[in-house]
Amino acid sequence: MSRAPLPLSLPRALLVAVTALLGSAQAAQTPAEAAVTQRVEALLHRMTLDEKIGQLTQLGAGTPGPNKETTDDLIRAGKAGSVLWTINSADIERMQRVAVKESRLGIPLLFGFDVIHGYKNVFPVPLGMAATWDPALVERAQAMAAKESWVSGVNWTFSPMVDIARDARWGRIVEGAGEDTFLGIAMARAQVLGFQGPKLGTPERVLASVKHFAAYGAADGGRDYDSVYVPEVQLRNVYLPPFQAAIDAGSGTVMSAYMTLNDVPASGNAWLLRDLLRQEMGFKGFVISDAWAVHSLRVHGYASDEVDAAARGLRGGVSMDMGSNTYLKHLPGLVKAGKLPIKVVDDMVREVLTVKVQMGLFERPYGDPARKDAVLNDPAHRAATRVAAQKSIVLLRNEGGALPLKAGLKRIAVIGPLADSAEDIKGSWTLEAAGAAVSVLEGVRARWPQATVDFVRGGDMQRAYPLPWDAEQGKPAPSLMPAAEMAAEQARAVQAAQQAEAVVMVLGERANMSGEAASTSDLRLGGNQQALLEAVVATGKPVVLVLLNGRPLDISWAAEHVPAIVEAWFPGTEGGNAIADVLSGAVNPGGKLPVSWPRSTGHAPVYYNHNRTHADETDPKFTSRYANLTSKPLYPFGFGLSYTSFRYSDMKLDRAAIPSGGRLQVSVTVENTGAVAGDEVVQLYVHQRSGSAARPVRELKGFQRVTLAAGAKQTLSFTLGPDELKFWSPVTRRWGVEPGRFDVWAGGDSGATLHGEFAVQAK
Repeated sequence: MSRAPLPLSLPRALLVAVTALLGSAQAAQTPAEAAVTQRVEALLHRMTLDEKIGQLTQLGAGTPGPNKETTDDLIRAGKAGSVLWTINSADIERMQRVAVKESRLGIPLLFGFDVIHGYKNVFPVPLGMAATWDPALVERAQAMAAKESWVSGVNWTFSPMVDIARDARWGRIVEGAGEDTFLGIAMARAQVLGFQGPKLGTPERVLASVKHFAAYGAADGGRDYDSVYVPEVQLRNVYLPPFQAAIDAGSGTVMSAYMTLNDVPASGNAWLLRDLLRQEMGFKGFVISDAWAVHSLRVHGYASDEVDAAARGLRGGVSMDMGSNTYLKHLPGLVKAGKLPIKVVDDMVREVLTVKVQMGLFERPYGDPARKDAVLNDPAHRAATRVAAQKSIVLLRNEGGALPLKAGLKRIAVIGPLADSAEDIKGSWTLEAAGAAVSVLEGVRARWPQATVDFVRGGDMQRAYPLPWDAEQGKPAPSLMPAAEMAAEQARAVQAAQQAEAVVMVLGERANMSGEAASTSDLRLGGNQQALLEAVVATGKPVVLVLLNGRPLDISWAAEHVPAIVEAWFPGTEGGNAIADVLSGAVNPGGKLPVSWPRSTGHAPVYYNHNRTHADETDPKFTSRYANLTSKPLYPFGFGLSYTSFRYSDMKLDRAAIPSGGRLQVSVTVENTGAVAGDEVVQLYVHQRSGSAARPVRELKGFQRVTLAAGAKQTLSFTLGPDELKFWSPVTRRWGVEPGRFDVWAGGDSGATLHGEFAVQAK
């Protein structure tokens, strides 16, 4: 059947009834908001119970329904609000036409997928994008990803992930902005604005879903999906602010997390999803569960069975069930039996319909397949991935000016199991980009066309657990090369290094070794990579170590023995070219670490903004919290070298004291004291010396990435006010700026030494 679109205005009699029902709440709305509400209420008034529950259901494309129905049959019956697990544009358009033209009410579908760091044109993984310290660049990148998604028919992305991650063992550290709340706030805001634009319904943008609510990154032992125990003070001061930034930027949806938070599953936690998220934090969109998370309330031992899981999920505040059909199967019976008030269902349906109306889906339900090829192959998009990759690269070590490599090299050895991989260089969660990326080997050969570039794999590495399945053999695929082949490869690598003028070693992780279900108990280089590295370094030839990875790894040996170390993350489509740009000096690296770098697996978790211990850490007699290892990271948060050098000076505060609600300006001068132009990320840190609770030794409260010509200097200004100085006190149980003395530092990483101080006075 087909039908005309729902009119924007209500029939007069119904309008009177709806207005009376809404009362003062609608009266407080703007005219635009009231129009949306009227449209939603008119539609809700016409819906059957099955159609309402359909809007709370996200189907898996191709997954049979509760009674073996096809996806199209369920859509036609109005039993679907969204579909996931497909990026096939023809299938998406067909299903959307079924929803719009053949269902009774013609409500369009949301098509969701994890568009994390690009659609066809792949940008660096989010941890790498955070290493740019450039929110404007991140916003532009996600706007391009949104455009590519939208024309293809995917109108909803399950991104950004804004979980703070302090433990490198956690696989999903690769998907976020690292360990710092302030940097996380900036990246969360930029990504939401990139995906959605300034408001829902911005043309050629998609719906964002900030995830995973909340504190998912604090899992025990860095083990994915494991329990989280976080005191409220840490939850509010560390983990929630990036979510608040995403909500304030307009994120239309929030994804609930898999794990239990303080023994209550996050996807059935009414305090978390209703009291905190909606009431306190002011979230106005709808909540989507993570895949099968509502069904898993039973697995947690929280719900007694699937029926109870459906009730607890909805009552807990999950608007839409992802993939499990738990709502679809069990909510009708619960309502009909009087065990679940229809108002609870209606309230959730309102949330979903409101977002769909705000997005303009009723007017623009389809993507733009006619323009898909042109948009996905836009040269500007691919060029942007190269710039982003260049800016994300962090130079960790450069002893004796080992980099940049000379332009006139005649023979280069490129060694490592990742060096020729055009797939792994993109990282996890890539969609329509198969075969489209540039490997490091290709990048080096393009940058040094006159040189002989010898490639030797050198060995292999352990893959992520669970191991890839070998369908032909019916068992897990082998994780390592046979020992004899490994030894032969390593010997070939040593020979190639001996014949070369310079060696580029590409080591780290495969794409599937970071991300979801890829936590690890061992941060060391897998397989024979460490032995390979040591054997090649022993040749005495100049060696550059390029890391492809989604987390900090144990490179303590390399930090002492390898002249140059380049952290490239998983840099995306143009990654190989961007890495070669940096190795050659065509680009001066300016990325900075968004994480503190642990010295070993046992050193994790490590983060800079910890509280003071009982001893004065500035005292030379203070050694470590460990008896056998310094507590200081291998490389500090915010660290990154350059082919030039920078000097900080002349810190000025425009006042010595401010009232608790006041603001002050901090200015600092940074000078490029080297011979080439370069980027520096100027960072501002503060510490409150005393208050109602102990405060971290330092907290990032400002940063700016600037480009300076050789010999140039620039004075930068930062504002410190209530947003930067407030914290949630476990004593007063509220947010506030407390009177006291504050330290402020400026510099190029979290160990900045240029210092000032000021006071906050009681009003």
